[in-house]
Amino acid sequence: MNYFGPKIFIDLQNLVNNYQKLVEKINGLSVMATVKANAYGHGAVEISKALEKEGVRYLAVFTIDEAIELRDSGIKSDIFIYSKMDPNRLKEVEENDLTINVSSFDDLNTLNDFHGKIKAHLKFDTGMTRLGIPFIKAEDFLKKAINTSSLYIEGLYSHFATADEGELSYAKNQLDQFNEILKIADHLEIKPKFIHCSNSGAILNLPESRFNMVRAGMLLYGAFPSDEVPHDISIEPVMSMTAPVVEVRDVKKGTLISYGGAYKTTTDTRIAVVQAGFADGVPRPWYVEGYVLFKGKKLKITGRICMDQLMIDVGKNNISYGDEVLIFGSNKNGSIDINDIAKSIDSTSYVLVTSIGIRPKRIY
Repeated sequence: MNYFGPKIFIDLQNLVNNYQKLVEKINGLSVMATVKANAYGHGAVEISKALEKEGVRYLAVFTIDEAIELRDSGIKSDIFIYSKMDPNRLKEVEENDLTINVSSFDDLNTLNDFHGKIKAHLKFDTGMTRLGIPFIKAEDFLKKAINTSSLYIEGLYSHFATADEGELSYAKNQLDQFNEILKIADHLEIKPKFIHCSNSGAILNLPESRFNMVRAGMLLYGAFPSDEVPHDISIEPVMSMTAPVVEVRDVKKGTLISYGGAYKTTTDTRIAVVQAGFADGVPRPWYVEGYVLFKGKKLKITGRICMDQLMIDVGKNNISYGDEVLIFGSNKNGSIDINDIAKSIDSTSYVLVTSIGIRPKRIY
């Protein structure tokens, strides 16, 4: 059966090009490519294979299950797990050669009782107030870590809370704390292979935080983390979304459209129904200012986006059943920047791409 519905097109060449441009930007430092949450909706297995082929040697996911999915698909690169250490799955971590985040004294206590060898990056909380050891306890934590026989300390890291913002005093304070922790580690003769603190925002906003590895997410997928970072790297979007027209109908001036009657036609016109909705990943608030593209023309979204469909005003444009319209991204119809959509609805590109539902067919 032929598929008829919303489609997600993933441009793997744009992904590779973005990676190459990033490596050039950071002067060849190691990149930990973040492929958690199904590679931000792009498809973790396919994205990981393309990046591994291009030379990426460290991937990052959130859960052990995400990591095992990559191993089962043949991925050989190192895989780092961001989530809190699960004491019940350390054997799986060891068997699948995974790297974990160790971020508490409880983690070390658990590892003391584990008979095996676990590769880990120690996490320090310098101001995110999420996972990680606070600065005041860093020295005691490091001393205990080096005496944990089952633990191989491969890396030390922290995470910025405000590195993608224009005002960087808080981020710089975080960096100062992390540098002090690194001094303590050096005094204890801890020589980690990797030191990393930069997320996508910090890569652009705080070059002094790059150390010998950076963690890249949205930059690889062709979107900037905010409007407050330098846009001085020519990345291209990897994801585009289209959907088919399933009906075109004539309507009179003053016709109410969609739930709540929030939109009223101002003239006699033609309305097309497009088979894609918020369950597929079309952001519902976008209807206020939103549009789709067809043959380079903006066609206004009319009324609230439904779970499975949306309506557009096509006027006198020659559009009919089966024609594909562009929801976001780029194709022969034109280009709609997902960053512009995110800004319009007070959201982020991260939220939008990870909200793609399970129905759209991904095409690589």
